[in-house]
Amino acid sequence: MPKERKGRQVGERINPLQSKKEKATAAVRQSITFNKDFGQHILRNPMVVQSIVDKAAIKSSDVVMEIGPGTGNLTAKLLEKAKKVIAFEIDPRMVAELRKRFMGTPYFSKLEIVVGDCIKSDFPEFDVCVANMPYQISSPFVFKLLLHRKFRCAILMFQKEFADRLVAKPGDKLYCRLSANTQLMSRVNHVLKVGKNNFKPPPKVDSSVVRIEPMNPMPNINFMEWDGLTRIVFTRKNKTLAAIFKSKSVQELLTKNFNILCSMKN
Repeated sequence: MPKERKGRQVGERINPLQSKKEKATAAVRQSITFNKDFGQHILRNPMVVQSIVDKAAIKSSDVVMEIGPGTGNLTAKLLEKAKKVIAFEIDPRMVAELRKRFMGTPYFSKLEIVVGDCIKSDFPEFDVCVANMPYQISSPFVFKLLLHRKFRCAILMFQKEFADRLVAKPGDKLYCRLSANTQLMSRVNHVLKVGKNNFKPPPKVDSSVVRIEPMNPMPNINFMEWDGLTRIVFTRKNKTLAAIFKSKSVQELLTKNFNILCSMKN
């Protein structure tokens, strides 16, 4: 592997004809202090970036939704393949870096940056979702994505333990509410392991990339009711279902919910 040049963002190609402006921009990106509150760990290995893009199988007609683009290493590769990339970024500093990186390039017109929290924002129409997910929003994001439904696939990078729970099967030690809900509404597979040294700054644990494809057709259920059931079932995994539903607190909850349902339907 060739050594990285000083002052160049790790993961970018060496360009001997790089302009002074481009060199200055790269140097600024190299000096950014990343915000751990936002779970910012920038993927810096270009081989891993390319593998993620390849796994997404992006078509030239696809709209891609990216979550947490950071300084744009993955974004650049997505823009090469997709018709359009809609990137959600919560950090205004990263938004500024993205605009600097792509302004004046052929890709700038294909990039739409949404500034804000993707959990609190409405999702646009898209074909493929690609994301390096902060741990803090991993679970709510997965459920929101599955309820959106109208997409072909998602290639998502999570902390390894979270990804292992996503793909766990009934009987596995890690099988949980997250596993049951995700696999009810989608096919989910592990596609790539990513070591912590592929990031800047390195996180404390390794990561894994999973591929999620929504079921077609979707199960004809009320997901909120199903989720309420799995919350009860997985509250105490060491108890039998009979013991869980005989407990006083669960019976009181079911009675309360039943009375609310009866009042709503007269």
